Amino acid sequence: MEKLQRSDVLSAGFAEKGPLFDVRDVSKRYRMGEVFVDALKTATFKINHGDFVVVLGPSGSGKSTLLNIMGGMDTPSGGKVFFNGNDITGYNENQLTMFRRHKIGFVFQFYNLMPNLTARENVELAAEISPSPLDIDAVLETVGLKERSSNFPAQMSGGEQQRVAIARAVSKNPEVLLCDEPTGALDYSTGVLILKLLHRINRETGKTVIIITHNQPIARMGNMIIKIHSGEINEIIINENPAAPEEVVW
Repeated sequence: MEKLQRSDVLSAGFAEKGPLFDVRDVSKRYRMGEVFVDALKTATFKINHGDFVVVLGPSGSGKSTLLNIMGGMDTPSGGKVFFNGNDITGYNENQLTMFRRHKIGFVFQFYNLMPNLTARENVELAAEISPSPLDIDAVLETVGLKERSSNFPAQMSGGEQQRVAIARAVSKNPEVLLCDEPTGALDYSTGVLILKLLHRINRETGKTVIIITHNQPIARMGNMIIKIHSGEINEIIINENPAAPEEVVW
């Protein structure tokens, strides 16, 4: 497989100084009829450039809410989120759109590919909105799909579709990949292949990767593990010896 060049990725121009994310007392409250639900309660942590972070928690724990706020898809009820020193909680809708478009690569559990576009066209669609996209052929080669680039999603397995989704996210040359249960719809063997790919992208390009999951063994891969339960972060672990993807078994 072709190797993405770290220098190409870092050409986006951010200085690797200070935290990438600085989350300060972030909370999210929803109103359901006359009842208020606290989906997230005063989350505070920092994530550095190049980290491989796993946010671990059961269903309904608030981890997706946290990811959506960090990715600019939702706004907090309280607290602030700083990205490269900029307070994104103060952004207007247009600024949030530009933030998501240029800075964040999203990887979803159910792929969210355009069914009427080929694998290559799905990746091209994302690259076209980026001011500094990566070479599409190199990205498809990295995810092992160069020979399948003309196939439509319906002609691909679940694992292949998720690799297209990762290629789509990476092609924009974002500063961070936010991955919402990226192995949740896959069998074990395919899930490990996806984890290997995310791990490789993190190591070879220096991109920050943040995975949310309910799958506890996956947390061993993170150099930082954020445990969340009932909307509260109850533990943050700095893992000095992250596990390799092939060592993760569930």
